[in-house]
Amino acid sequence: MLELDGHRLTLADVVRVARDRSPVRVSEAARERVGASRRFLERCVEQGRVIYGVNTGIGHLAHVVVPREDLEELQRNIVRSHAAGVGPPLPDDEVRAVLLLKLNLFAKGYSGVRFALVERLGEMLARDLLPVIPAKGSLGASGDLAPLAHVGMALIGEGEARVCGRSLSAREAWREAGLEPLVLSYKEGLGIINGCQVMAGRGALLLHDAKTLLNTAQLVSAAVLDVLGASASPFDEKVHRARPYPGQTAVAANLTRLLAGERQSSDRVQDAYSLRCVPQILGGVADAFADLERRLEIEINAASDNPLVFAEEEEVIAAGNFHGESLALGLDHFGTAVAEIGSLAERQVNRLLNPALSGLPAFLAPETGKNSGLMITQYVAASLVSENKVLAHPASVDSISVSADQEDHVSMGATAAHKAAEIVRNVTDVLGIAVLVATQAMDLRGGTFAPASRAMRDRLREEIPFWSEDRYASADILKASRLVLSGQLLAVVEEQSGVITA
Repeated sequence: MLELDGHRLTLADVVRVARDRSPVRVSEAARERVGASRRFLERCVEQGRVIYGVNTGIGHLAHVVVPREDLEELQRNIVRSHAAGVGPPLPDDEVRAVLLLKLNLFAKGYSGVRFALVERLGEMLARDLLPVIPAKGSLGASGDLAPLAHVGMALIGEGEARVCGRSLSAREAWREAGLEPLVLSYKEGLGIINGCQVMAGRGALLLHDAKTLLNTAQLVSAAVLDVLGASASPFDEKVHRARPYPGQTAVAANLTRLLAGERQSSDRVQDAYSLRCVPQILGGVADAFADLERRLEIEINAASDNPLVFAEEEEVIAAGNFHGESLALGLDHFGTAVAEIGSLAERQVNRLLNPALSGLPAFLAPETGKNSGLMITQYVAASLVSENKVLAHPASVDSISVSADQEDHVSMGATAAHKAAEIVRNVTDVLGIAVLVATQAMDLRGGTFAPASRAMRDRLREEIPFWSEDRYASADILKASRLVLSGQLLAVVEEQSGVITA
C-alpha cells in the first residue's frame, strides 16, 4: 500500500500505480493538514474575505465578486465551462497517473478542499473509475485546465468515464459503484482544474518508457558493432575519463560489458560515427533524461494549485505555481533527446542493409533480386525519424495570450508532452526495425558473437523467424517493437551481462 503524504512520491511509484494498479492511501498527517487548511478557508469565507476563485470569478473575471449563495454553483460552472478538451482520450495508465498526482497535490494541505474530495478521488483510483480526458486543449498555464476539468466532470457525475476498461457515463459509473457524485464546495472546482498533473503524469510514464528505449538502444548498438567487427577501443574508460559526462561514461562502460567475450573484429583504423560515437550520442540522451527526471521529481510533490492556503500562517496567496514552464522546457529537451535514439538507430540500420558498408548481401536478403529483404524497413525508419524532426520543434518557445490578456504568457507544456509521446512511439518502432535488421545480419554473417548479442538474437528468434524469403514485414516490426518497449529483450541481455543503465 503506497501512502501519500504530498512529499515523498517517486517516479517509480507513479509507474506502479498507473501501470500495475498498486493501491494507495492518504497518510493521517496529510489528512490533518487537509482539514486544517479547509477550516482556515471556511473561517475566511465566514468573515467575508474576498478570495480569488473562492468567491470571485476566475481569469479576467477575477474582479467579479460572487454572492455566498452561489458559491457551489460557481465551482460547478468552473468545471463545466473548462471541460472543453478535444482529441483522442488519454490511455487509462496516464489517467491513473493524473489522479494519483492530483491526490498527492491535495495531500500537501495547501488547496483548501474538503477531505471528502480527496476521499472521492481515492475511490476513483481504487475502483478504476477513470474520467475520459481528451488529450488536447491545455496551454500548460494555468496548469492543465481543460483536461483536468474532465476529472471534475466525472467527480460531479457528468461527462464520460471508463470503469475497468468499459466506457459509460460518469453518473452510471457512480451508480455501479454504489456512490453518489460529489457536490463541489467553494474552491474545489478551481482546485481540481489548477495544476500540472497531466503534463507531469504523462511525462513520468514517458520517461520510464524512454529509459527502456535508451537501454535497449545500447544493446542494439553493441550487436551492430559486433556484426560489423567494430573496434571496442573507443569505449576505453580512459577516453571517457578525459571527458567525464555522466551519461557518456555510463554508456561506454555498458558497451564494454556488452562486447565482452570472444568476437570478430575488423582491421579498420576508425569506425563510422554511428559506431564509435555511441557513448557520446546516447550518453548525451541520458543526460537530457536526467534533467527531466530532476524536474519531475520536484513537480510530482509540488503544490501547483492556486490560490494556496497556508493555514499555519493564516494566509491565502494567489500566485503562479500552476505555470508549467519548467516542465515544458524539460519535456521539449526530452523529446529531442528521444528522437536522437531513433536517428542513431536508423543510421546503424542503413550500414547493415547497404552491402557496400556491411559486406553482407544487399538488404540482408539471402536471394537478392527475387527477394527485397529488409530494404523497406529502412524506408519506414527514415520516415519515422523524419517525422520526429518535425515533432522535436519546441512547444515552449510559443505562447498565445488568453483570458482577455490576463493570462498573457503560457508554457505549452502539455503540447510538449503530447509531442514527446508521439516521438516515443516512433522510436519504439525504429528500434524494433533495428533489432530485426541486426538479428538478420548476425544470422547471415555467422561466426562468433559476444554472449550479449547472442542472447538478444535468441530471444527475438523465439518470436520472429529468420527472413529466408520476403514476407509480411509489418507483423514482424510490431512483434519486435513490443519486445523492445516491454523490456523483454533488455531483460534477457541483462541476465547475461548485468544491468544496463545510463
